[in-house]
Amino acid sequence: MPGPGEFELIREYFGSRFNTGARQGSDAYTVALGIGDDCALLNPPAGKTLATSVDTLVAGVHFPAAEDPFRIACRALRVNLSDLAAMNAEPLWFTLALTLRDSDPEWLEPFARGLAQTANQYGITLVGGDTTKGPLSITIQVTGACEKPLRRDGAGAGDRVFVSNQLGAAAAALPLILREVDGSVTQMKQAFAAYHFPEPQFAVARAIGPYASAALDISDGFLGDLGHICEASGLGADLNLDDFPVAELARTMKGATALETALTGGDDYQLCFTLPEKHLQTVQKLQLPITAVGRMRAAAGIQCTLDGKPWQPGATGYRHF
Repeated sequence: MPGPGEFELIREYFGSRFNTGARQGSDAYTVALGIGDDCALLNPPAGKTLATSVDTLVAGVHFPAAEDPFRIACRALRVNLSDLAAMNAEPLWFTLALTLRDSDPEWLEPFARGLAQTANQYGITLVGGDTTKGPLSITIQVTGACEKPLRRDGAGAGDRVFVSNQLGAAAAALPLILREVDGSVTQMKQAFAAYHFPEPQFAVARAIGPYASAALDISDGFLGDLGHICEASGLGADLNLDDFPVAELARTMKGATALETALTGGDDYQLCFTLPEKHLQTVQKLQLPITAVGRMRAAAGIQCTLDGKPWQPGATGYRHF
């Protein structure tokens, strides 16, 4: 029995599962017209800057094609929301372009449920998109609003380099997710949480927003992403890796060293940010889940030390091409 057509698919799975997209008071915004017309009509918050980002996730490249569609949806939206968090933007709206081999209700229902659950959790509204037939891919464009955007090009020489929480769990999780290796019950729980349900760092971004000089989310590996801040700011960095925050799962998995996994593995969606020295004590008093790992410097390049000696990993991070 054939699945629903395009418009029936949109109405049934994406038309009424999402919040209304309206806030009151000084942060007021509205969706004047959402799903179902040629364009959405949106009223942004007054006096704020809009931030928008788009990502495409392709089956077999960015997620296992046979994975549970609920988990696919949760991951797809969360990794896009991480871009908004990195810019210190509050989520408002998103669009979805979904390419499917077939309009299979058994796949669509859990996918739509996961997408709606995640969207409602983070207060972002689906306002439009497109569906088409072809190899499975998911393109999501997110839009948010911010008062003080955190950009990549604002770091200064002498600024401290920080990361949020721990790194390496998602990269260590992938062999478990793909069933390439066996893991304990605890390891499997950690792997599923890290890979399928990454946590966009909105709370950390809001807290550091008034003080940080530059920021981005760690998607392609810490060293590679810190390199983007260095390049955009015309600087380099010195890193001390003695106390680098390595996730427990990376420490317990065999293969590459835990430290290399944390530095280069990618898919963590934590924040890397720089902080001027004058704000250091203020931010430390906030007791955030962050770790100082180095300092920006005028000379180009990233230099690492471990146990007091120069040290460089074998790679720097994920490459898209």
